[in-house]
Amino acid sequence: ASPVSTPQASPTPTKATTPPAPESPEAPAPRDPTTSDGAKDFDWRRAEEDLGGGPAAPFVSSGSSQSPGSSDADPALSEPRSVQADNPSAPTDWEVERAGVRLADVGGMTEVKNRLEASFLAPMRNPELRRLYGKSLRGGLLLYGPPGTGKTFIARAVAGEMGAGFLSVTISDILDPYIGNSEANLHNIFQQARDHSPCVLFLDELDAIGLKRSMMTYSAGLRGVVNQLLEELDGIGADNEGVYLLAATNAPWDIDPALRRPGRLDRAILVLPPDEPARTAILHTHLRDRPVEGIDLRGLARATEGLTGADLSHLCDSAAEKALMDS
Repeated sequence: ASPVSTPQASPTPTKATTPPAPESPEAPAPRDPTTSDGAKDFDWRRAEEDLGGGPAAPFVSSGSSQSPGSSDADPALSEPRSVQADNPSAPTDWEVERAGVRLADVGGMTEVKNRLEASFLAPMRNPELRRLYGKSLRGGLLLYGPPGTGKTFIARAVAGEMGAGFLSVTISDILDPYIGNSEANLHNIFQQARDHSPCVLFLDELDAIGLKRSMMTYSAGLRGVVNQLLEELDGIGADNEGVYLLAATNAPWDIDPALRRPGRLDRAILVLPPDEPARTAILHTHLRDRPVEGIDLRGLARATEGLTGADLSHLCDSAAEKALMDS
């Protein structure tokens, strides 16, 4: 069989540029990166400055009629939750796995690793220093950035670094068409993590289950899910000791501000497409079990600036497919 030929890298995407100064305070923000026409010119660094790495500012205005002095209480909290009589919610066991990767397996991304070390890993490894400086491990960590940058892989690596279990949850594990079942699913998931502590609980696509309640005027069911998530994070009636919450999203500005107040998801890290060392490591991983004689990995990494980990995986698969057909 002939060796895999050097893949032709797609043209280097144009670097995002900072939009010109708005003409008025009401000028629109950069395009939404979750849409196809906004992915190319969205400025994630500007979004990082706007979002900040800490908790959401108190009394964030999100277009609702809630006054600045009011609490996080929501009208839906006082509404009784009913469960469909002919479809009772049965507890489900979610698999808590052992992560087989560590941060050393994440190529490059030095800035992300340093922030993970300072906010999460170093205090956990040094309990005496943590007590001395009064550093609390309460709260969680929000990973945000464009799609395909490896946020799930980083969360798994954090669990491996901690020697903790890893419980990955998607919206399909939580949302249920019957009233009250979604809240019950969320409670059972947190209880499963508590029963297997120490455990890293990873919530993917957080914006789907933690959307701003002011944007849910006609969706009382989703409001109940957000309220339940807030209740679980506060550990009401349960102890969250040993449960480390990580979440990922492509749209952090759509997350309810109450989720990002201190003690909840109060730390945020921007995960951008991999830098050159990371691209080299990713390409090596995907090509190491294939015939790759004559491929210059470093040159290929330089030529693929701006591509995500998912893009690089697809690039290697496409090159192998063409070489296989040639053979």
